[in-house]
This record gives sequence, structure tokens and C-alpha cells, in this order.
Amino acid sequence: MLAVIKTGGKQYLVKKGDKIEIEKINKKEGDKIEFTDVLLIQKNKKTEVGRPKVKNTKVIAEIIEQGRGDKVIVFKYKSKKRYKKKRGHKQPYTKIEIKDITTRQIKKKEKPKKETKTKK
Repeated sequence: MLAVIKTGGKQYLVKKGDKIEIEKINKKEGDKIEFTDVLLIQKNKKTEVGRPKVKNTKVIAEIIEQGRGDKVIVFKYKSKKRYKKKRGHKQPYTKIEIKDITTRQIKKKEKPKKETKTKK
């Protein structure tokens, strides 16, 4: 079973047991997260695309780690002008493990039948 979820302005293709790094979420390690922004789901070679989301579907994940990525160096330089600037940045991330992808089928309620009155 595959799903495409949207979080942090990005989309991720996930399946049960995957470990991925996403944009930082302010929760503690070991907490459970539910992603309801499911854009696509594939189950038994049957694909359902949401418009914009697939209804009654959610992806359940557990936070494994909170961390910071590798340092990215930004260096600006202009020759013969004595101009240079060096900046560094470490992007925070949350590492999660996908525990389950659930879909819930809602049964349509049957409308009550109208009783017909018999004339006397």
C-alpha cells in the first residue's frame, strides 16, 4: 500500500515501514502523528487520486528523532571590490517512521421509505 502525503509544503511517497526526514514538527520523540493531507493512495494495484485530498484516509507515523541537517555554506563574493560574505545554515528536521496507512469506507445511509396513505 502506497500513499502520497503533503507536509511542510512538500510531498512524500510513503509506504508502511518507511523512515523519512520531513520539515520540523514541534513534538517529542515517540509521539504519534496523523497526516490527513493524503493526495494519492494505491491499494492492491488500484489507485485513487484525491481532489485535492483522498477522503477518509490518514497516515499514522511515529517520531523517531529531532535533528539538524548538514551545514550549508552560502558565500557571496565580488571580485576586485573587496566584498565577501560567508553565512552558514543548518536546517532542522524530524525523522519519522510510517506505522500505518488507513482508509475508512463510509456506508451510505439508506433513506427511510415514505409510507403511502391509503384512502378510505
